[in-house]
Amino acid sequence: MRPALPAQRFSFELPGFGPVNVYADTRGAGRPLLLTHSVNAAASAYEMKPVWDAYAGTRPVYALEWPGFGSSARPDIAYTRDLMTRALLLLVAQLASDVDVVSMSLGSEFAARAALQDPRIRTLALLSPSGLGTPRGNTQQANADDGGQRLYNILSTFGTPLYAILRTRPVIELFLDPSFRGPVNVGLIDYAVDTSRQPGAKYAPLYFISGQLFTPDAYADLYSKLTIPVVVMSDQDAFVNFARLPDFAALPGKSAVRIADTDGLPHWEKMLDVKVTLDAFWRANP
Repeated sequence: MRPALPAQRFSFELPGFGPVNVYADTRGAGRPLLLTHSVNAAASAYEMKPVWDAYAGTRPVYALEWPGFGSSARPDIAYTRDLMTRALLLLVAQLASDVDVVSMSLGSEFAARAALQDPRIRTLALLSPSGLGTPRGNTQQANADDGGQRLYNILSTFGTPLYAILRTRPVIELFLDPSFRGPVNVGLIDYAVDTSRQPGAKYAPLYFISGQLFTPDAYADLYSKLTIPVVVMSDQDAFVNFARLPDFAALPGKSAVRIADTDGLPHWEKMLDVKVTLDAFWRANP
């Protein structure tokens, strides 16, 4: 598969899973920056390309591809919140350094979970994170009951034809369109189509669609417990709401910055504003 980012790729072995892919640019100095993408039917590190391009060469930058996505392995196994979190924790352990993490959407929940376990994650910057709205409905409360597993069993019965529809270019464009205020970036569409057609690409998305990768109450269980500095960057998002963002921003060391006139992918449409926010955040939290 062609690279998602203009960088070297390496993999590390995640016990019980297989190889997990990372893009790395070790030029520059300072605390390493670690990027994580979202989770959807066609996710990959390409989603973080604007942030990568803004910082590669100025400080060490790494982009993790979650298990089951991008160039990481895609076996037919159970994909869980713990699996994703362990991948991030193992990468931080291998870097053996304090890091700043920038995550987006559902990846933010995994990053928050990891930050609660490893103090080497010094700061979190979250782009349109999930989990700051009202607690999720029953079909996504896999911890509370077996609704998520029941839905997964139903979806997996039709997994191949269902995913065959989800990975078509028109459907991918339809999914991406609500996340852009202007035209959808063509490069992002092209790479989403490519990554969705790799062997095993259907397995992890089925766990996402069935809700089993979400934390039912991420605000209470994850975000509100963070003691490190966190900044949330968002405006509108067709797929999540931010009902509890004001409460979160009122906590010590937490802040929220509106990236005006963006929908779900603020770094694709207003990367300059995102960079100004990130630079100020890191200057305040050296």
